[in-house]
Amino acid sequence: MAALDGEERVLATAQHIVRSLGTTDATTDDMIEILSKFDNRFHELLSKKTIASASSTSVLPDGFADSLDAAEEVIMRWDKASSDAAWTKMIWDSNDDAVDYLHAVDEVQNILESLSLSQRRAGVERAQNLLHVSMARLEDEFRCLLETTSGPVDPERLLDSFASSSMAAAASSSFNSNCDDDGEGSSIAGTYRDEEGENSSDDDNDEDVPVARPVTDLNPVIELLPPDVVESLNDIAKRLVQGHCKLECCQIYGSVRKVVLEESLQRLGMDRLGIDETQRMPWELLQNKIKKWIQVMDVGVKVLFASERQLCDQVLEGIPGGVEESCFAELAKGIMMQLLCFGEAVAIGKRETDKLITILDMYEKLRDLLPEIHSIFSGESCLSVREEASGVLLRLGEAAKGTFAEFENAVQRDPPKTPVPRGALHPLTRFVMNYLRFLLVYVDTLKKLFGEKPAVPVVPGDEFARGGGGYYGSSDEYYHHHHQYSSVPAENTSPLAVQFIWIIHLLEANLDNKSKLYKDLALTNLFLMNNVRYIVQKVRHSELSSLLGDDWMRRHSAQVRQHAKSYERSAWVKVLACLKDEGIRSGGSFSTGVSKAVLKERFKSFNSALEEIHRTQSGWCVPDSQLRSELRISVAEKLIQGYRAFLGRYKIYLESERNPQKYIKYTPEELEKMVNDLFGGS
Repeated sequence: MAALDGEERVLATAQHIVRSLGTTDATTDDMIEILSKFDNRFHELLSKKTIASASSTSVLPDGFADSLDAAEEVIMRWDKASSDAAWTKMIWDSNDDAVDYLHAVDEVQNILESLSLSQRRAGVERAQNLLHVSMARLEDEFRCLLETTSGPVDPERLLDSFASSSMAAAASSSFNSNCDDDGEGSSIAGTYRDEEGENSSDDDNDEDVPVARPVTDLNPVIELLPPDVVESLNDIAKRLVQGHCKLECCQIYGSVRKVVLEESLQRLGMDRLGIDETQRMPWELLQNKIKKWIQVMDVGVKVLFASERQLCDQVLEGIPGGVEESCFAELAKGIMMQLLCFGEAVAIGKRETDKLITILDMYEKLRDLLPEIHSIFSGESCLSVREEASGVLLRLGEAAKGTFAEFENAVQRDPPKTPVPRGALHPLTRFVMNYLRFLLVYVDTLKKLFGEKPAVPVVPGDEFARGGGGYYGSSDEYYHHHHQYSSVPAENTSPLAVQFIWIIHLLEANLDNKSKLYKDLALTNLFLMNNVRYIVQKVRHSELSSLLGDDWMRRHSAQVRQHAKSYERSAWVKVLACLKDEGIRSGGSFSTGVSKAVLKERFKSFNSALEEIHRTQSGWCVPDSQLRSELRISVAEKLIQGYRAFLGRYKIYLESERNPQKYIKYTPEELEKMVNDLFGGS
């Protein structure tokens, strides 16, 4: 009772202020509205008393009074009930109550719109206060209905919807491909193959491809709220906007759905990371974060953000003024900017070779999602999101090109340390060629990133080099200043091919420096032969062959043969020199007598040199089995042919000697066996 007396005194004071300052009905209305904004108690108390007072003093035209009385009865009944702390029932708990309340609100709004100027002076105060009361109630109902029916989406549901859409898209693509007239197509395998698995699968058979039915609905959007709830929210939203509470409506909707959207994305794997935190993160950990980011972006944009936009459009359907765009911006803009901020942090991070593949994954994902981002985040309210997404994509592209340049620098700078044992493949060769092959998965993206004209790294020391960038600006400059290099491509070579050719050129130059670590010239040539052969085989058995072209293949295959010949000359020149006739016959003439002492020494030198080669080169390595066989055959032909001829000419002179086997230790067959022992190292 004391509380009631206090409220009465507050009300009396407010009414006294209104009567003292308000000289017209319009001024009185303004004062009531002002006081209502300071404290809800003014709003509630003034509404009740003023409505009661107005109902006894206002005179409304016929028809309006009965309608307003009926609306007042419904509105004030719920207003009175809400003041009871024990009352927990909401209007939208019952469909009949909701229909009655909406009808009452519509009646009040219709009366306000229908009253003429003179009539408004008589009845507007009562109707206005009823409208204030009903708007406050509708705001509570709107919030309560949203909060009780909204909840984070289970990640499994999101992933299932996304997977179903992806499978449908793949089936549609397969259908379209099978319907294509030419029936031709190519794809790059997305799986890395180790250097041991040189042969790619060629088992594709058009007859085995299942004919899919055309798929027309690839939309992964899901229902976030039941249709009846969406309809109810739409009914409330329309009345709130008509009652000039558009801002409040958007704030309520945005605040509730934003929390739900953020929690759904967090369950999917989204992290709230700042730029500094991201850039300080160890690469192994950051790589896992990027994988999650790609999934969150993919599923989030295609399913969650698209579903939120659809829900927002449905809830605010039929409301003019683009209110759905501002509401959606209220709930989704900040979250999307947070996701893009992570992409920005990676894009502006340190350029490291290991990051190129991951950055390309991010670039391709954002590029593919960009049209959907522009569609979902449409309107002026979301312009900053669209601009930021395009900007992050651009910076990821620049990061990819910069990291590619760092890859070139890493190949060029890899220092010669210790020679690879047995002349085997250098780890750098394996790394670079498998890296290039793996980049073929991104060949279309890389072609677009490198543009129409080649941008070729400057040869160190080139006086024509551009300052700072390390690249030529046009293909003309490249061809003009680098025509002396054997790796210069043909005029129609693509910019990406130029980049790949250049990297292989840097690799070959580095390998040449590393080959100088060997003290044995024969091992130097064997090392170069092995590594260039590996490069050629990696190109031949991949899409690199079509990218680099036939001319490149011919020149590098010739290099392998040249290194093999150089090996044979440097390794076997001493052995084969022992099988020459010079110095064996007295006077140098074939008709004169043979010097047995010289002949014996010649056989001893041959045996010693052959045994040394067999001892050392049996452990040398030629990993390519075909090349190993070809090299053995080539050596055997020269060695055995020369040895047979030498034996045929001079064997007779030693057969009469004591222990001729001391000099003629090997038969041609034994030599062949010894040659076949060569290059057995692993």
